[in-house]
Amino acid sequence: MRPGTSSFADFLAEQAPDLLPSRRPTNAALPVPEAPHGTTIVAVAHAGGVVMAGDRRATMGSYIAQRDIEKVFQADDYSTVGIAGSAGIAIELVRLFQVELEHYEKIEGTVLSLDGKANRLSMLIRNNLAMAMQGLAVVPLFAGYDLDADDPARAGRIFSYDVTGGRYEEHSFHSVGSGSVFARGALKKTYRESFTEADAVLASINALYDAADDDSATGGPDLTRGIFPVVLAVTAEGVRKLAEGDVAGITQAVVEERMANPGGLPAPLRPA
Repeated sequence: MRPGTSSFADFLAEQAPDLLPSRRPTNAALPVPEAPHGTTIVAVAHAGGVVMAGDRRATMGSYIAQRDIEKVFQADDYSTVGIAGSAGIAIELVRLFQVELEHYEKIEGTVLSLDGKANRLSMLIRNNLAMAMQGLAVVPLFAGYDLDADDPARAGRIFSYDVTGGRYEEHSFHSVGSGSVFARGALKKTYRESFTEADAVLASINALYDAADDDSATGGPDLTRGIFPVVLAVTAEGVRKLAEGDVAGITQAVVEERMANPGGLPAPLRPA
């Protein structure tokens, strides 16, 4: 066994390549197995960091495969990752990414930069390209607090990816998944640079509501079962998962507001 590489994925590729999701044998002649898919994830930056939220539904075609799946995860102390796409492969990729970051920190004795973390995730997605071409694609959303940022007010950063591993930095907000078009439209109308963390959380939950309103694969607030979005906040103090009771309270307030105004939060027609 040869120690030394700071990449756990490279280390595993040398020692036990069959354990990597990307090294599993593929056969283009075989039909693509039907697997649960995760859907809408949103991320919103604010002056003190960034917020990421995801709905809880997984689908297989028109069938609801799971109502309470978690699609937003802590990547390390200062970053989060959300998943859309083939749920099983996506969750494996997230676990590999978490170990990749922890392995780097232990080998190098320092934390990888936020850009470095985004690049490592890009590499893992690129390695999954063969499976993506067979229909088992994973499209994550990555966000974190940049400890090296010159301006702390802009330290919350968001990165999106395509299935080939292409990395793109987004500004202010972004969303991925089947309901992302509707969520992004909602955020486009409501986002303000003056957002606080509470504003970002409220805008994220409203955006997920709008996505669920128009996309059957995105789960809306499930008041009868008590299933609400998962919300993670990242600041200079690190990653914090919002308490389920707090998210439930905000979500119920959004639902009550929608009872009076189904269209959601108003956007000013003219600048104030």
